[in-house]
Amino acid sequence: MDLIRTSATDLLSAISAGRLTATELMRTTLDRIEKVNGEVNAIVALRQADELMAEAEAMDAGPRQGPLHGLPIAVKDLVNVAGIASTQGSSIFRDFVPKSDDLIAARMRAAGAILVGKTNVPEFGLGSHTFNPVYGATCNPYDGSRSSGGSSGGAAAALAAGMTALADGSDMMGSLRNPAAWNNVYGFRPSWGRVPSEPVGDTFLHQLSTLGPMARSPEDLGLLLDVISGPDPRQPHPHVSTPVSPVRPSEPKGLRIGWLGDWDGAFPMEPGILSLCEDALAVFRELGCQVEHIAPPFDAERIWESWITLRSWSVATGLSPLIEKKAMLKDSAQWELDRGLALSAMAVHHASVTRSAWFRRAAALFEEYDALVLPAAQVWPFDVSLPYPNEIAGSAMDTYHRWMQVVVPVSLLGLPCLAAPAGFGGGGLPMGIQIFGPRGSDAMLLSLGAAYHARTKWPQRRPAM
Repeated sequence: MDLIRTSATDLLSAISAGRLTATELMRTTLDRIEKVNGEVNAIVALRQADELMAEAEAMDAGPRQGPLHGLPIAVKDLVNVAGIASTQGSSIFRDFVPKSDDLIAARMRAAGAILVGKTNVPEFGLGSHTFNPVYGATCNPYDGSRSSGGSSGGAAAALAAGMTALADGSDMMGSLRNPAAWNNVYGFRPSWGRVPSEPVGDTFLHQLSTLGPMARSPEDLGLLLDVISGPDPRQPHPHVSTPVSPVRPSEPKGLRIGWLGDWDGAFPMEPGILSLCEDALAVFRELGCQVEHIAPPFDAERIWESWITLRSWSVATGLSPLIEKKAMLKDSAQWELDRGLALSAMAVHHASVTRSAWFRRAAALFEEYDALVLPAAQVWPFDVSLPYPNEIAGSAMDTYHRWMQVVVPVSLLGLPCLAAPAGFGGGGLPMGIQIFGPRGSDAMLLSLGAAYHARTKWPQRRPAM
């Protein structure tokens, strides 16, 4: 068994059956991190090897703790983990070591995962490119001169490089989708509310960001999704926690899939992206799906204006306690903070009215189609030394995040979305697609993804490292 490439499901099955020990898996994991992490800088704040080996040995000696028993996982560095530096990629929190776990970390720990360290993020998770003043940039395992995406770039790169078999992430504006696409792995943004956020501050108003799983197969996504899902009585929204595992390939013959392409030119694309995504859609046709190109169902600019208002409002609420240290924030964080603080209540209301109109239109669309598809990114992985693209195919970008506009129709509505690998472009760089459906269709999307994965197995095309 090649432990650095075996699925999380198979690793856990082997541990449960006694064919593999947590100690053996930990030793292999640490060896792999030592070998390749210097090239990609995906895992940060790694715990001491002797502590981790002792924890793995205790796992082997004790009773089975849960569905992730003995599996090493590095947690995204936007999440507080007890005893591990939790910086959010900011020099302000460079030395912050929490005394307790955030909810998602606590759930993974309770399920038997061994939390080995953190995965790298952009500062405060802003921008789909992972770099920060604490740990530096995370490089793409398929080309070390390129970005790994973000904000879950460290998680995706660790999966692609074989340093972990499962990873957690979060997604406001594509943070589980863009890095999955650029690292040839899977990411899943669940229906909003399925995975509860940390119960701090306001828990009623903001519905843009969610936590979710990343993995090298839809089956493994389902495994972690079930662990981190479920209600939290401290939060007011209804939660869907019906298990999705075990994820099995569906029989998708007859499903109707709508292909939105570049939204009739509203989303500029670098050459080769649309054609590669259309090649991926051909797989669904082979599976018996009816795939149709459909016209844009809603005005892209209205969606964008609603999004940047609600996003700046949400981001500013999180950053406002740091206003006296504003000069220490990166430019995009300062931009979001200034915009959010300047918004009126009525501006937020009008943005949400647009969101509501788009939700109604999407609901009608899902009466015609079982799932919709968009590219997962508008550009190929770019130079790791750049903060963000300023233009796409000659179209100037007017904000630091406009180049990721393609993910916004999903994020604005809190829809479940599977980011699936679509293959490789002419330069050998990965790309992916977004497959999304109505709220509550998480299990269907994962099963559809499993059928696609059984035909393609893109993550088995591994980086040469």
